[in-house]
Amino acid sequence: MKLLNTAAGNTKILKSQTGTEYRIASLSLMPDFKICPNSQNADCFTLCLKSSGRGQMNSVAKGRQNKTDYWHFDRDGFLAQLKKEIAAFEKLCAKQGKLAAFRLNTISDIPWEKYGIPQAFPNSKFYDYCKSANRLGKTPENYDLMFSFSDAPKYQRQVERALKTDAPMAVVFRGFVPVGNHFMGREIIDGDKSDLENLKAHGKVVGLKIKGNAATKNSTSPFIVDPGQTSPCPSQMHRACNPQNLASAGRGFAIAAE
Repeated sequence: MKLLNTAAGNTKILKSQTGTEYRIASLSLMPDFKICPNSQNADCFTLCLKSSGRGQMNSVAKGRQNKTDYWHFDRDGFLAQLKKEIAAFEKLCAKQGKLAAFRLNTISDIPWEKYGIPQAFPNSKFYDYCKSANRLGKTPENYDLMFSFSDAPKYQRQVERALKTDAPMAVVFRGFVPVGNHFMGREIIDGDKSDLENLKAHGKVVGLKIKGNAATKNSTSPFIVDPGQTSPCPSQMHRACNPQNLASAGRGFAIAAE
């Protein structure tokens, strides 16, 4: 069983590497509460991308589950194989005149730095979205993280910690991404173009349009933010530049005004 997808089968991976000096390999596991420990508090497990796109195919879902089982029941074997595949991809990229990059948490949230993976390959780039704010700023230099936002009450301690850093904050919007507006005191950029560009958005919101079926898009989950919760200007200037009531301006603005 091969672990890494090296053919840019993921649409976002393909968009991210196109026109750059990088080739990106990704790892897609079937998420559960062990490898996505904050998904319950963030209230995002039901809306997870595990069932979107190719994830709707039984063969793909089974393959992801097999990888997750491998991780849980033979951790040493999994890590040994992962290192071999990463090394092989590095060599392939070098032959093609490309740099190697890896997104190992495509739909999981494993702290790979705890297992020495990015440390073992200092010449490659690693990146992920994560829901554990205590990891921000503590990963190796070649491993960048973007924090994933949710307004779920039990998740707010994570959000508050993340806001104290300049790590890019990914926010899922309903309908469209209000580029140029502000949320939680941060400017919103279009995050659907390239993850490699998103990594440079320090202190900003990486806006992502909600993906999935009609039920997902119409969900009332606090993981999804309505564009109306954003403001045309930073939160600290909210009273001066946006007269609407703070109660309807989004929780982030209320916090900033306290």
